[in-house]
Amino acid sequence: MEFELAYTQEQESFRKEVRSWIKDNVPAGIGAESPVEEDPREVWEAKREVGRRMGAKGWLWPTMPKEFGGGDLTGDHAIIIEEEMEAVGLSGHPYYDSGATVGARGILVWGTEEQKKTLLPPIFKGELVTWQLLTEPEAGSDLASVKTLALRDGDDYVINGHKTFVGASHGVDQFWTICMTDPKAPRHENTSWFLIPSTLPGVTIMPLDLLGGEGSGHKNSVFFDNVRVPAFNLVGGENSGWKVATTHLEMEHGGGGRVGRNRFEERIFEYCKTTMQDGQLMSKDQDSRDQIIEMHVDAEINRLFGLRNFYLVYAKKPRSYGGSQSSYFRKMSGLKLTSTMGKLLGYSAVVTEPPYAAANGYAESQQRSGIISVHPGGTADVQKLIIARRIGIGRTSREEAGRLE
Repeated sequence: MEFELAYTQEQESFRKEVRSWIKDNVPAGIGAESPVEEDPREVWEAKREVGRRMGAKGWLWPTMPKEFGGGDLTGDHAIIIEEEMEAVGLSGHPYYDSGATVGARGILVWGTEEQKKTLLPPIFKGELVTWQLLTEPEAGSDLASVKTLALRDGDDYVINGHKTFVGASHGVDQFWTICMTDPKAPRHENTSWFLIPSTLPGVTIMPLDLLGGEGSGHKNSVFFDNVRVPAFNLVGGENSGWKVATTHLEMEHGGGGRVGRNRFEERIFEYCKTTMQDGQLMSKDQDSRDQIIEMHVDAEINRLFGLRNFYLVYAKKPRSYGGSQSSYFRKMSGLKLTSTMGKLLGYSAVVTEPPYAAANGYAESQQRSGIISVHPGGTADVQKLIIARRIGIGRTSREEAGRLE
């Protein structure tokens, strides 16, 4: 398969439109300029406003149906938007919105028409921030073991429980989460998904400061104490949560693909071009060059895996283990990168104080985030298990990929 794209004249014309729009609507300086754990509040608000403006044009979710707030555009248009946003240090979704980027597809696939018309437009237009709430003290990669309980009471569900290691800073409007709805039913037949407004009485958000860097160092615990949620916000049907989970997890594991790349290695390249070591520029040293090209190769593989999966979804081609393959390689190459960075940069990779911090502190941030990123979104072992099941190892039939449409 030829992964690289050749753009038509019409697509290049669209690129000019996007570039002009960005110039008029994206404030200078709000892109990724430093490895801070979280954006300052004013930067976050600026990114939110950019997201709302993109949503108004249908560009925040360009391939989604226009009737639900998307843009009805092609995958090629989505790639162009992502590329041009990347050029100013942002992504096509310029602010943290995990429940939307991963969970909205579950509503699109499994929600009723009334739910789609009501719940999706505020998400696709960038009007609300949504967190996904999956992990619990006794349930992480084994998502079917969730204990947060949602019991029907008239027109509401009453929810009690505890989710942890979720979200980010600067607030949230709603939660996309899985709960147990029948404690007596078998596993995979006892859960349901809900979209829950965060302002309901009985919701408590408790901050957690963690090891990770570059946006992953701040998470939260969320507690539900007799929270009454309208039954309308149940998506996919009671006790049918595992079918919704197949869509959600397919997205979380990378099966929806992604456009763009992690620009981390480019920051390191620039650092090596301007930093002396043993009397010469690091970029001139053969051992350093070998390590740099190794970083570049892994970054390209990650990019192409993401682009391949994106293509398979939007071209409506058969899918299998591609999402977990991409997720597994991303996790392992990130862990490998922490080791390579240590060899390449020495102590400069683990300090944040100038002038010793490499690449303005990005290297130190990566040393932490590369370690913890092995675990979220399904551990490396979980991804290997999914790959094996979809290849058909140890089973009479192959597991199918989760529905995305």
